[in-house]
Amino acid sequence: MARNYLVLEDGTVLEGEAFGYDSSDFGEVVFSTGMDGYQEALTDPSFRGQILMLTYPLVGNYGISDEADQSDGVHVRGLVVREYCKEPSPMYGGRTLDDYMKAHRVPGISGIDTRELVIKTRSKGTFKGAIVKEGTDLEATVSKLKEMPSPLDANLVAEVSCRKPYEVGGGRDLTVGLLDCGTKKSIVEQLALRYNVKVFPYDTTAQEIVDSGVDGVMVSNGPGNPSHEAIMGTVVKTMSDLASQKPIMGICFGSQIIALAFGGSTYKMKFGHRGSNQPVKLEGKMYVTSQNHGFAVDADSLDGTGLEVNQININDGTVEGVKHRDLPVFTCQYHPEANPGPLDTRFLFDRFGRMMEAER
Repeated sequence: MARNYLVLEDGTVLEGEAFGYDSSDFGEVVFSTGMDGYQEALTDPSFRGQILMLTYPLVGNYGISDEADQSDGVHVRGLVVREYCKEPSPMYGGRTLDDYMKAHRVPGISGIDTRELVIKTRSKGTFKGAIVKEGTDLEATVSKLKEMPSPLDANLVAEVSCRKPYEVGGGRDLTVGLLDCGTKKSIVEQLALRYNVKVFPYDTTAQEIVDSGVDGVMVSNGPGNPSHEAIMGTVVKTMSDLASQKPIMGICFGSQIIALAFGGSTYKMKFGHRGSNQPVKLEGKMYVTSQNHGFAVDADSLDGTGLEVNQININDGTVEGVKHRDLPVFTCQYHPEANPGPLDTRFLFDRFGRMMEAER
């Protein structure tokens, strides 16, 4: 039985069984609380640069199917689980998780007490970490982790955004321009059910988007630090230039981008929100939402920006959405398209349509 090690920058070393691709990799270790949806998480571009730890104790008990992919590849740098199921239920068919990870060159480690590690993360914050093979110099790995820059220091959006514009659907009354910071396929699919969709690379200028004739602009989810210098000079500038020209909606990373575009600020959370069970209060009602983010909007920074907080997380009071007092602009920090997760807030896609219709 091959062994792998999970090594953290504070010197913690945990031994477990290897599965997936036979390699080592480094990243920011984060946890997700969803009971299923591991394939969707692996292929969510928002996990770029991260080693994903799943809190649900059994992973791999159902097969992998192409329809569940949220992008064209796997973006996590490693997977940490309590127990890996080698023989998934035949009910849904599909490949094993082990085969899938091997195909995408992603290492995994099983047999880790993930709940104890989550308690450590919640107490001390996220760690840089590595999944390494048996025989690796573990002390040297710890030293390397301490010295290496955070994956968040890179422009991760540039790695996952589309390279050129493309269009989806046709024949609808309204057209949405989607600024791709690492969008999930299910966002594109939900938009295409309602509107014509024109998808743009993250560094597209405001004038290019206006010239395309779209009725409104959505900023997608994505990985990394929203206030990264490269993002401030591209996506944030574009949305600032578009602020008074088009109706705007932001999802997850897009919510943070819009806050920055209007002069607000963001901050890195201690351990973030990742999972499909986060409660959000919107307009006097509570919705259960799917989330994947490690940064949040600073509510106090919105004074004088025209934006106001209209959604909060019930658990910790963090900002889950903002809207502009005068302009047709609103955001949600969670994923209304879910996949996986509850579908409580898909009505926001329709709300955006009514906003665009009113501004035509």
